[in-house]
Amino acid sequence: MDKTTGPRKWYQIRWFSPDDTKEERKLITKLDLLIVPYVFLAYWVKYIDQANINNAYVAGLKEDLGFNGNELVHVQTIYVVGAVLGQIPFMFLFTRIPMHWLVPLLDILWGVFTLLQYRVNSYAELMAYRFLVGWFEAAYFPAVHFIFGSWYRGHEIARRGGFFYVGLTLGTLTAALLQSAASEQLEGVAGLAGWRWMYIICALITIPVGFLGYFLLPGTPDIPNRLFIKDHDLAVAKKRLERTGHATSGHFTLGTLKKAAMSWQVWAFLLLDIFFWNGSINTSSGGYLLWLKSLKRYSAGRLNQLGAISPALGIFYVLFVCFSSDLLWGPAWAITVAHVWNSIGLIILVVWNVPESALWFAFMTTYSAVAMSSVLYGWVNTQLRYSPAERAFTLVLINTVSQSTTAWTPLLVFKTVDAPRFVKGYPFVLGNAICLMLFAHWISWYIKRRRTPADEIDEEYPPHQHHLGSEHQVSPVDDTPRLIQEFPPTKILEA
Repeated sequence: MDKTTGPRKWYQIRWFSPDDTKEERKLITKLDLLIVPYVFLAYWVKYIDQANINNAYVAGLKEDLGFNGNELVHVQTIYVVGAVLGQIPFMFLFTRIPMHWLVPLLDILWGVFTLLQYRVNSYAELMAYRFLVGWFEAAYFPAVHFIFGSWYRGHEIARRGGFFYVGLTLGTLTAALLQSAASEQLEGVAGLAGWRWMYIICALITIPVGFLGYFLLPGTPDIPNRLFIKDHDLAVAKKRLERTGHATSGHFTLGTLKKAAMSWQVWAFLLLDIFFWNGSINTSSGGYLLWLKSLKRYSAGRLNQLGAISPALGIFYVLFVCFSSDLLWGPAWAITVAHVWNSIGLIILVVWNVPESALWFAFMTTYSAVAMSSVLYGWVNTQLRYSPAERAFTLVLINTVSQSTTAWTPLLVFKTVDAPRFVKGYPFVLGNAICLMLFAHWISWYIKRRRTPADEIDEEYPPHQHHLGSEHQVSPVDDTPRLIQEFPPTKILEA
């Protein structure tokens, strides 16, 4: 049996795997058309609804509601608290409830509470609505990655996740442009401020997208949406996944907790995700907008137009990093490339006393910090592909714990009164970014170290696998993309 050669060259890149049959390619195309456009669209509106607080703040909300001191960061934090608490039940539920019902329902509910924000008249009322928006948005991100990991193989997830994650940067960008248009065109219409109109517009976009999800999302192979996924599709999908060590069924049990507690992957990826979340909180601090406002040379509309530049660049960062991970470098190096660029900008922001053009450049690197998110979560899907229950539990666990740390770290290092320089915030983020890069390479090294010689072929074609299911585990695999020259038959061993 020939072993694989080194990493793929750029001219060897293909959308499909070389071993995919005609039927499998047809199924993959069908899944791509059902899943990817919808999750991108829903993430786009989610991030409009999430990011609009910063745009509303600089467009008049601060003055209308009488905000002072650190009340903006408190509103940002209460959203995170809702998002953390709202995820906890889903550690146990993803394998038991139809995902094509869950995701659209959550979308509709966060749209309702986004709408209600247009009528707020006090700081306390806004805090309550932001908590509930966070609560209902909470499970969306890990739910989408659970769906990805349920249908796609390891080396296919990051680039689909890249298209999905563009919704974050596009949502942030769109929120800025929507607020700019609302401030300039709708200010005072029907007696409402422009920032209040933005919440109405956001809800009118969000709620219909939620209803659309029921008709598009395919569910999972275990609990499919029969509107589009037929028995033949399921048979092809399960055969394709199982020959490469992916389990397609299995529910969460108490035994899953014990297995997760004993799994080195769970703890390693938890720490890696903590470094990621805290190495990218500069994207949600509002630092760029607050710096622009401190210059005192732009109108509210112009502020939000300029605020769209940084997330617009983030679209390129996300696609470049995610495609490179799947097709060229593998996850550890994709994470490194993203955060080297992020760190360059952070170093400038730490120094601060530099020409204004350098600060512009630094803020333009900001969204590279989150560009590798789908790489990290795709890596988790790959390493835990042997058990849907452990995979679902781990995806929610690491996201919940990591996000929970950002409920209190901004209160310490990104205080609104320290804006726009944030003398504690930017060094803190830089330190986490460096730890993230180093630890990603340690995980990659440890995965390779644990492999047996027989495992040293492409991750998608491991020669040794256990019976599929939550009780058994395949060997750790290298995630570096490979050009397959020969496709060995899968050997199923008795556990």
